[in-house]
Amino acid sequence: MGGDWSLEDRTCLVTGATSGIGQETALGLAREGARVLIVGRDPARGEAARAEIAKRSGNDRIELLLADLASLREVAKLAAEVRKRSPALHVLVNNAGVVNQRRVLTVDGFESTFAVNHLAYFALTLQLLDLLRAGAPARIVSVASDAHRFGSIDWDDLQSERRYQGLPVVSGMRVYGTSKLMNILFTRELARRLEGSGVTANSLHPGAVATRLGNDGSAVSRIITPLLRPFMLSPADGAKTSIHLATSPEVAGISGGYFTKMREARCSRPARDVDAARRLWQVSAELTGLGGSAA
Repeated sequence: MGGDWSLEDRTCLVTGATSGIGQETALGLAREGARVLIVGRDPARGEAARAEIAKRSGNDRIELLLADLASLREVAKLAAEVRKRSPALHVLVNNAGVVNQRRVLTVDGFESTFAVNHLAYFALTLQLLDLLRAGAPARIVSVASDAHRFGSIDWDDLQSERRYQGLPVVSGMRVYGTSKLMNILFTRELARRLEGSGVTANSLHPGAVATRLGNDGSAVSRIITPLLRPFMLSPADGAKTSIHLATSPEVAGISGGYFTKMREARCSRPARDVDAARRLWQVSAELTGLGGSAA
């Protein structure tokens, strides 16, 4: 992947792209001339985002795909739909995420923060690896967070049956932080497995961004969110590092890195635990039924 890296006429996929950081990321890729597949849950919001991205970028090759990433079946259907639309994929941006202040289960019986923020990243990436290899040089960009620093993995409580205790906002952020720690561990193990393939994998901290994430309508979020909003970055600023990792020739040879403010940064010690990264991969493969889809 050399200095001639360009997204002109290449295909990119961005999850959680109908608002916030994801929409701004998709816009940035569209402005680079890419064909951009955006993923969202709501048809109306999705079409509105697709139209806005096309209008603001002057690029009409923006396509909407619908999927609820809390469902492994829908993740698989999404991957199959991408495969129908394109023989190769050049950029995958895992961006969709949730923050919950109470424990909620998905249709598959998983705790939803763990399911959407980690298992969906893992499952979608593995099911698109053949397309990414076909598109090499290609890039996988996963949105993590510095919130990973107060996360920790309890291997006996991956579904957070014990963690949602005490103040809801504290419990919710603890579970969220753990999911972001998993994003970094997954990225590092993925990069190791993809070495020499022409496909790179990096994760990032977007900054504290004013988006819909965490605004679950609860009394706590209704009080805290307006107070914090003036101190937060705009979604456009929050998308800069994602766009940088997807487009810049400067990061062409970097894989397994963690970035903030468009520069490589040092993640926490637990996020650099090689054994934990391998164990998480194995557990995730078992939970998703993708044990045979080794990178």
